[in-house]
Amino acid sequence: MRSRTIQAATAWPAHPPAAAPPRTLLRVPLAGALTGASAEAVAPELWVGVHLPGFGDAPEKLSHLATRAQRFTPRVSLVPPDGLLLEVKGSLHLFAGVKGLRGELADECLRLKTQPVLAFAPTPLAALTAARAGKPLVITDPAQLTGQLAPLPLSALRWPEETLVRLARTGVRTVGAVLRLPRAGFARRFGVAQLTMLDALLGRAPDVRAAFRARERFRRRRELDCELTDHELLLETLAPLFAALGLFLTARQCGVTVVEGLFGHRQRQETRCVLSLAAPCADGQRLAALFAERLNALQLPAPVRSCELRADILVPHLPGSHGLWQPGEHGGNAGAVAGGLIECLRARLGTEAVQGLALRDEHRPESAWALSGPPPLAAAPRRAAGHAPAAACGAKDHGAASRRPLWILPQPRPLAAQHGLPQRRGPLRLLSEPERIESGWWDDAGIERDYYIAIDARGVRLWVFRERTAPHRWFLHGVFG
Repeated sequence: MRSRTIQAATAWPAHPPAAAPPRTLLRVPLAGALTGASAEAVAPELWVGVHLPGFGDAPEKLSHLATRAQRFTPRVSLVPPDGLLLEVKGSLHLFAGVKGLRGELADECLRLKTQPVLAFAPTPLAALTAARAGKPLVITDPAQLTGQLAPLPLSALRWPEETLVRLARTGVRTVGAVLRLPRAGFARRFGVAQLTMLDALLGRAPDVRAAFRARERFRRRRELDCELTDHELLLETLAPLFAALGLFLTARQCGVTVVEGLFGHRQRQETRCVLSLAAPCADGQRLAALFAERLNALQLPAPVRSCELRADILVPHLPGSHGLWQPGEHGGNAGAVAGGLIECLRARLGTEAVQGLALRDEHRPESAWALSGPPPLAAAPRRAAGHAPAAACGAKDHGAASRRPLWILPQPRPLAAQHGLPQRRGPLRLLSEPERIESGWWDDAGIERDYYIAIDARGVRLWVFRERTAPHRWFLHGVFG
């Protein structure tokens, strides 16, 4: 590096002290002669812009590449659909400088069968713009930003098409041309957003990028010294894995609703055992007990040679506090006991064997409910005392909801009629005014009915209806408790 030595001229007072301070010698490098080390001292950050042509059709590959790129630096940002940014100033010495880092990063992209364009610059937008323009620039000195970026086309900034067309009509097609325009006039005609982007391009304004965080998951595997067929021995082998899972979840304040166990056999065969929970859980011992119920109902086709425990989906979870009263005492909440019963039944009998009921926004009684999975108990709303539940079957008021029976027959049952009145173990006595339901014309399953509350000779309250169209038959549709 050529340099020249300048004696610093310091203006001392007219009467200097007895011991004057020594004169300082400054080494000032010549303009344009910065070496790599000096440039790194000038630029506080160095970003790598990665342009991945064709990644717009496979967004999952971008996240996968970002996860792999975290071995170079923890500061990785996604720029969908085909861009990636890495801040690598502190990682250059680990990969033999820019050249070594470029080669390593290109190899990671080639593993995904894509040919990347890599560019280095002190600002993230400058690196990304150069990569999008297909220019593998290496700009380490902020003073060279304007000159290196000036020939790049404006399309690399990905401004709105209307803005690019208006600028092209005035002969502005490159970054350098737009930087020479008056700032005030540009802001009036094209908005402040594009002007702010130009400032971020040259490092005059901050460019904050959201850091990419890879999805956390738990996976632990154990190879067995001998083949096992006994379920109890398998559970003992899995006990350390469930303990590690509990510590993993507690440290992250997360829980799981699905835990998967994989048991390896000879010839690379595997048996899956899936545990589904009604609510998030982070207790390793409880997860092990529920998994034991699920495993005991599983038939293993061959001896087990390896065990693996997986939890791929983590959900936020904070353990609830225990109440002062026991469930059922003085209003003590029994939700935790009910949740434990549901999870135990599902683990022992299978997920499909335990179902919940959900209301549907439908007026036809036979279509107003559906089977569903048990909802998380923590999310169930608490109703105030005296508050009636939501009206079922499309009813709009609490009075209509109270007239609906809890037991609805799967199919309405025909009733005999005499003198226009329904018969069941004798004549029925109608207790209410008719409730008319006309619905379902859009799916060729329309109904036109008048519903009544009736009582038979034994005092059983029934829910019956009469067809409004000929032949005006009577049907039994529900029974009150």
